[in-house]
Amino acid sequence: METKEQTVKNTHHGHAIKRYRHALGIKQEALAADMGISQTLVSFYEKKKVIEDDMIEKFAKALNVAPELIKKLEEDPVTVIIENNNIDNNSGSAYNYVAGDSVINNPIDKIAELFERLLEKEQEKIKLLEKFLKDKE
Repeated sequence: METKEQTVKNTHHGHAIKRYRHALGIKQEALAADMGISQTLVSFYEKKKVIEDDMIEKFAKALNVAPELIKKLEEDPVTVIIENNNIDNNSGSAYNYVAGDSVINNPIDKIAELFERLLEKEQEKIKLLEKFLKDKE
């Protein structure tokens, strides 16, 4: 009895279009203008797992790639995670995080603030030690 090796390809046509668009540095608005459709429709197609062949061909022509590349590009789970976690300074970024009840916009500023407080405490200790030495003399 012969067994055939079955490989399941993890493809997502919409994500493939988005990856090629990003790689080429093209915004959704520009791609939509090239294709004669709305930006909302481009966004809609980038979320679809399976796209009809005629629409894939239109995207492929606008992106200047072969339609087969869009159809057969496999999803890499690591790439998906990285692509879906954009870093920007406005919100939810590496530069904004919650510490206790407050949001810290830049950790370097917080470190500098903590260092200044530590320095002040050390200076207070030095003054107390100097006063203690004077009293002892």
